[in-house]
Amino acid sequence: VRGDIIQAIELGSADKLIAFCGGIQKYSPVDSFAAPEPWDMPGYADKIIMAAGTFVQGASIEFSADGPLRAPYNVYLQGGLTFEHAIIGIMGAAQAVLDLDETD
Repeated sequence: VRGDIIQAIELGSADKLIAFCGGIQKYSPVDSFAAPEPWDMPGYADKIIMAAGTFVQGASIEFSADGPLRAPYNVYLQGGLTFEHAIIGIMGAAQAVLDLDETD
């Protein structure tokens, strides 16, 4: 039985990690127009990408995804105030990864 709210998803490439986070951001309630970019966050050895269209900065319980740009390119998906919103965001993020695969 799970008791946490974080799901690790192995994407296998930096491009897929960036696409997934972009899809999450696109379907977020705040700043859906923004495109998350990897950056050198203090305290981390690798670039980090974060998607969080939340009402309170840093409120991961609302809906967010983040991960370091290093193999195996895991994204850590968390939160979602409602089931419906989480499904819409996850499906949008999955579609962004599939779209990326179609262009390869």
